[in-house]
Amino acid sequence: MQEFLIIKGAREHNLKNIDLSIPREAITVITGPSGSGKSSLAIDTIYAEGQRRYVESLSAYARQFIEQLQKPDIDYIEGLSPSIAIDQKTVHKSPRSTVGTITEIYDYIRVLYTRIGRQNCYNCGLPVSKQDSTDIINSVMSLPQGSRIQILAPIVRDRKGEYKKELQEMRREGFIRARIDSAIMDLTQDITLNKYKRHTIEIVVDRLIIKPGIERQTKDAIETALSYSDIVVINLLERNKDIIFSKTTVCTKCGISYPEINPMFFSFNSKQGACPRCNGLGFENLDEDSSEIQEYKYCRLCGGMRLRKEALSIKIQDRNISEFSKMSVEDALHFISNLKLTEKEQTIASRVLKEVKDRLYFLKKVGIGYLTLDRSSLTISGGEAQRIRLATQLGSSLTGVLYILDEPSIGMHPGDCIKLLESLSSIRDAGNTVVVVEHDEETIRWADYVVDMGPGAGLKGGWVVASGRPDDIEKNEYSLTGKYLSGLMKIDIPDLRRKQKDFIHIIGAQEFNLKNINVKIPLGIFICVTGVSGSGKSTLVMEILYKALCKEKHGSKSMPGKFKEIRGMEKIDRVISVDQSPLGKTPRSNPATYTGVFSFIRALFAQVPESRIRGYAPSRFSFNLSGGRCESCRGEGMIKVEMHFLPNVYIPCNTCKAKRYNKETLDIRYKRKNIAEVLEMTVTEALQFFLPIPPVREKLEVLEATGLGYLQLGQPASNLSGGEAQRVKLSKELGRKSKTNTLYILDEPTTGLHFADIQKLLDVINSLVDSGNTVILIEHNLDVVKSADYIIDLGPEGGEGGGLVVAEGTPEEVSMNPDSYTGRFLKNKLSERHLYTNRMVSH
Repeated sequence: MQEFLIIKGAREHNLKNIDLSIPREAITVITGPSGSGKSSLAIDTIYAEGQRRYVESLSAYARQFIEQLQKPDIDYIEGLSPSIAIDQKTVHKSPRSTVGTITEIYDYIRVLYTRIGRQNCYNCGLPVSKQDSTDIINSVMSLPQGSRIQILAPIVRDRKGEYKKELQEMRREGFIRARIDSAIMDLTQDITLNKYKRHTIEIVVDRLIIKPGIERQTKDAIETALSYSDIVVINLLERNKDIIFSKTTVCTKCGISYPEINPMFFSFNSKQGACPRCNGLGFENLDEDSSEIQEYKYCRLCGGMRLRKEALSIKIQDRNISEFSKMSVEDALHFISNLKLTEKEQTIASRVLKEVKDRLYFLKKVGIGYLTLDRSSLTISGGEAQRIRLATQLGSSLTGVLYILDEPSIGMHPGDCIKLLESLSSIRDAGNTVVVVEHDEETIRWADYVVDMGPGAGLKGGWVVASGRPDDIEKNEYSLTGKYLSGLMKIDIPDLRRKQKDFIHIIGAQEFNLKNINVKIPLGIFICVTGVSGSGKSTLVMEILYKALCKEKHGSKSMPGKFKEIRGMEKIDRVISVDQSPLGKTPRSNPATYTGVFSFIRALFAQVPESRIRGYAPSRFSFNLSGGRCESCRGEGMIKVEMHFLPNVYIPCNTCKAKRYNKETLDIRYKRKNIAEVLEMTVTEALQFFLPIPPVREKLEVLEATGLGYLQLGQPASNLSGGEAQRVKLSKELGRKSKTNTLYILDEPTTGLHFADIQKLLDVINSLVDSGNTVILIEHNLDVVKSADYIIDLGPEGGEGGGLVVAEGTPEEVSMNPDSYTGRFLKNKLSERHLYTNRMVSH
């Protein structure tokens, strides 16, 4: 078996015709500055070629698309295994998608509740059951000897009408008595019923005395009764008491019938199971196309449980399926592992229980045991989505596969990261090859092999600067990553911490897992909110503080999470959240359009003499409008090919060759470049090109300052990572006219950032604070946390084990708190002040 994955002549995007060998059945980390070519190598070259070869192995129907699947720009790859990419965008975002459905745990649980769930009446709470004729006969024959009974068949139950036709038909069938509205009546007599009142009509099939030898007559009577009705009523004459039996499920007290139980009965995506009011979505204000949950207002009928009351009346050890789904992964695993089942139930459920246990165990193993199974995919972060997929692969037991992961440590506290690394090791040890695009120091040190790309971004990147074991990279004098690993370069700890000017006080925060906590938010400084995954950081900052401020300052209709009071909101003028959601819903959005710089560029092209002669306005240079754009692809540059067996594939438009514009528009040139060539420029290239144009230069300088100089101006928003999208948004805000007394909130802004790029981000944050603003980061990166003025650490654990303020104060104060997980890791980071000094002396 080949020991290496051999890559020759890789030239995709900015790759410089590189050759590389990656060890198989090992963990390889590809690292380097943002834009250095990491994803171009891992995703656009290695994975893309693996996908292309896979499609080539499919049927003739599939192969008709092969000519359209582009081969990566590469000479060849040897030793390539079937490839699986696990990135941050592979979980379908839908209000109907949950952690349980994504992992298929909910599908197995639906089967479990179908097979061993015990049904109770939703009205009275008593058990409901169904019996076949043999069960009914056995129950009747077990009555005390000498019992006098009537066997009745209900043909009308609590309905209005005269029922003359039905009564006449019973007479013709030979029946002579019926119990009508609890009174025995003679069918040979004329019976008149009030058509406007509700009636119950039960035919008397036979009268018996329980004694030996009566079995045959009892059997005939019961089978006759069942031929007229699904229900048999056994009336005990001496006690005037009814015993109700049913061949379908029915409540013997209320008479309510229940449909046949099957797995679809528990599906909120099926009419059989979905709550009729919210159609299984669980919320009052949600529709099928919602991309976020604006307000947590539960459906008034199902209370957010999504299902019909009939389905919710079925329980396993006093929990219905929705109550089970509201448990965290860890709690669900404990519940399933401690089920007390009969021998028969154990036999029935053993296979299903094993599948559920395995999936829950792997979710816990990758560090997301705090997620609840009913957690909507709309609220799952990119890192959580990636770890859900990773857990699914852990349970697949595949071998000989190449796994490619894009920053799996995103959103993970250092304390959780070890779980992830152990999971990657398990995949490797099963005989697979793992390639990880990553910047996290712990992950780099854990790897068997490291490929360091660089030395810079964009045109200055695309080379393999160093490769080898982590300690080889650390010793390599040309490796920027190595210099940070060895301590020759570092992100400095501030000499002084800023002092807060005032506070916003949050009183009684109790949304989700927050435990009625009081939190002080300092103003005028740089704050990090930290804690393990699921500890309540986003709930506190985004669901409560941000939404409450938006409602107060900007009139937002989004309802904040539950709290008693927030004091001091008048002390800031506005609030801005810069998150990692996409810049737009279509590939038409890009950094140039989003930041507004493209409007100036289009106006510039409209001023070119040739444009003025032809009468071209700035709109001519928009790829969203008819006139200047290519109509074959409607200005998208790519054509979507629907692959029914695989995700859709996008291929370059044959007419414009991915330029987006028609020939006449491309004839117009500014400084020898047409509009398409300008969109292909990186921010760094465009900055030099438009240096004399102040409105363009100023916006590009902000993009450059946030570490995005490598991005192309026209790069589709759908191709940007969450971290890149966030920094583009931050650039747009920074490009506005300077305003002070603003509260900026950033969620994990270090996503996708190399050590060298983090310093650029910190410079931007510090410039905002120095301008009189407050910046709050939800962050795990210790280089950023150590640079903050103030830390609010939540925990101590995730899920129900979190929701408390564990520590608060300066990084030095938090590092001394023995209860803080963050503090323990931070203490080591702060001690590097001395460690780095010693290393510098030794070198």
